Amino acid sequence: MTRGNPVLYNNTFINYFNRKKRKNASSTITYLVKKNAYSLQVHQRKGKKMKFQDAVEKIKQYLPDYASHHLEKSKGKNQYVCTFCGSGNGTNATGAFTVYPTNYYCFACHQHGDIFDLAEKTENIPKSSVIQYLADKYHVEIDPFTEKEKKGFQSEHASSFSADSVATPEPQAVNGHEDNYTSFFLGANRHLGETDYHRGISLETLNYFNIGYVKNWQHPKNLHSPFTPRLIIPTSETSYLARDTRNNDEIPENQRRYAKLKVGKVHLFNEKVLAYSDVVYVVEGEIDALSIMDVSAYDRAVGLGSVSNIHYFFTVLDKTENKPKFILSLDNDSVGEKARNALAEGFQARGIAYCVYNPCGGYKDQNEALMNTPEAFRKAVMHGIEHIDRLTDEQLHHDKASERKDYDKQFSAKVILRDFVDGISRNVNSEVVPTGFRALDAMLDGGLYEGLYGIGAISSLGKTTFVLQMADQIAEQGHEVLIFSLEMSKNELIAKSISRNTIQRVLQTQGNVQNAKTTRGILSYTRYSTYCAEERELIRNSIRDYEKIAENVFIREGMGDVTAQTIVEQVREHIESGHRPPVVIVDYLQILSPKNGKWTDKQNTDNAILTFKRLSRDFKIPVIVISSFNRENYSVKVSMQAFKESGAIEYSTDVLIGLQLKGVGSKNFDVDKAKSRNPREVEAVVLKNRNGRTGGKTGFQFYAMFNYFAETDNIPTDKNIFDFSGGTDLVLNDKNSKRL
Repeated sequence: MTRGNPVLYNNTFINYFNRKKRKNASSTITYLVKKNAYSLQVHQRKGKKMKFQDAVEKIKQYLPDYASHHLEKSKGKNQYVCTFCGSGNGTNATGAFTVYPTNYYCFACHQHGDIFDLAEKTENIPKSSVIQYLADKYHVEIDPFTEKEKKGFQSEHASSFSADSVATPEPQAVNGHEDNYTSFFLGANRHLGETDYHRGISLETLNYFNIGYVKNWQHPKNLHSPFTPRLIIPTSETSYLARDTRNNDEIPENQRRYAKLKVGKVHLFNEKVLAYSDVVYVVEGEIDALSIMDVSAYDRAVGLGSVSNIHYFFTVLDKTENKPKFILSLDNDSVGEKARNALAEGFQARGIAYCVYNPCGGYKDQNEALMNTPEAFRKAVMHGIEHIDRLTDEQLHHDKASERKDYDKQFSAKVILRDFVDGISRNVNSEVVPTGFRALDAMLDGGLYEGLYGIGAISSLGKTTFVLQMADQIAEQGHEVLIFSLEMSKNELIAKSISRNTIQRVLQTQGNVQNAKTTRGILSYTRYSTYCAEERELIRNSIRDYEKIAENVFIREGMGDVTAQTIVEQVREHIESGHRPPVVIVDYLQILSPKNGKWTDKQNTDNAILTFKRLSRDFKIPVIVISSFNRENYSVKVSMQAFKESGAIEYSTDVLIGLQLKGVGSKNFDVDKAKSRNPREVEAVVLKNRNGRTGGKTGFQFYAMFNYFAETDNIPTDKNIFDFSGGTDLVLNDKNSKRL
């Protein structure tokens, strides 16, 4: 902008300048007027005369400059001591008289207008002369104006708002981004007498808060919405509540959800009282706040507008130096109770005095109480204010007692004992979950209980197969099992189970053992064309056997990064979907994704184990975690030492079971030879049992080819029944052959 050029203060330019100079609209105009006074004077002296209406709009933009020279400044941006009511001369020196780019408003006495009104009232200038006076003052040359234009101007300033103007509000920009509805509020307030929808609140109170009425209101942001009669409740100069004044049965069903509509950004009703009041009721709705103040004082209540505005309430309060004593008086319903607890928690955290007090008796909210028993409601409200010190002291004592009660509930053995005894009586009929291995169940006092179980072994000793067989045997008893398979696919696990079923069915029917199938023999469909009818029938029956337990078996593959916490969340999802609490199996510990990439393997493993321990405790379920040993343990007896590298597993588990080859640790033991035997002789050793016998050992014969563990006290008497020296289904050539 060059010196001497005209400066046209339109909204587009002001908004642009605001963003560039980080100023608000009012200070922008003041700044530009002062900076370019010389240019304006030169331009007006040399330029053409302006048309009447253009000149009026031009002069209006000088309001901030006029106010800065004729009014006494108070605290706050664009705020002055009110020339009409004196607001701003108090102790805090905070004025309610606010100057905007082209109009002013006093929130104390409700005086409002533009530069012409202010000049007329502050300098006693006649209405007929005020235009020319300000034009000369700001060097605006005007074409001679007609009598019609003069009368139109005088009429506009005699009554700023017509009855029709409030139907469709035309807000002005504030600071370039929010709409100012001050003029709309004042116009609506003039029509308050046209409705009797006052909800028992006096006209004096309604007028003080500039409550208004619009017979045909339409949402300013949705010009396609229907016209409806509304009570207008300002919550700030840029926001308000429009409340439908019709009875609920008079409102069309499709409009009922819009009976209360908010316009503008979130603001509390009567928010300013937080800055200076000593006692404040906190209520839910604007009408509720008005009801409180109608029987007490205008600085005694703040309305949240919605229980969802609690966070905003504390945001405002945290920025306020004044900290009143608060009376929480939310609606008498479940929503009000939740809001009351949230507010109480916020006050406690900030050390702010408050009390919970209900002046409504048996009524739902303050307005309902006011309308039904106004005198009793007034007395109850005043009682809360007059006895605030005693009420807050009692609340503090109550809160401390509640804190102690909560502490004792968590940590006092006396309190815990009651829950413990109750828990025993509730679980009198609860069943232990047998593993299906009789000797192992005997060592575990019947089977699995709530707790964390660790099962470990060296590679290729059948850890997954052993636990999978256990899972199927648990499912067969009607218990749900949730398997987290981080390595094998669902199909592999199911094929292993069906493979085991083929050998078990052969043994039960004393059939041809050569017909039993391995995992690959189940999965490889191309082989099915080479199987004889008897083999295919065996597979079909084995699938049917698995189908009987399948409804209790749930398998989750390790897709993506699966951490211990992922498993906790998926167990919760399983239960919340309507399923019973399951026996959880994690296969296996060492391939879980780390929680923190910067931690060591041991730190991540420790964290996983502690997470699984809490999982078993929180959901009261058995959790089985499979762990792998390293090669150093291949030729030594299984021991607690073997779990050392698995971190906290040796400390945090309730039961630790190690699988080992029979004879391991003895002189001349050959691990490769022992693993090559068919079947392999395997022992399960109970290394730790927090609530039972430790050191027990039970033997199994492991038929790795068919994924089957047979307890040594329950194996076939025919020692040669599993002799496959002649071949397996892996070398099948003749589809009619009985030898696989």
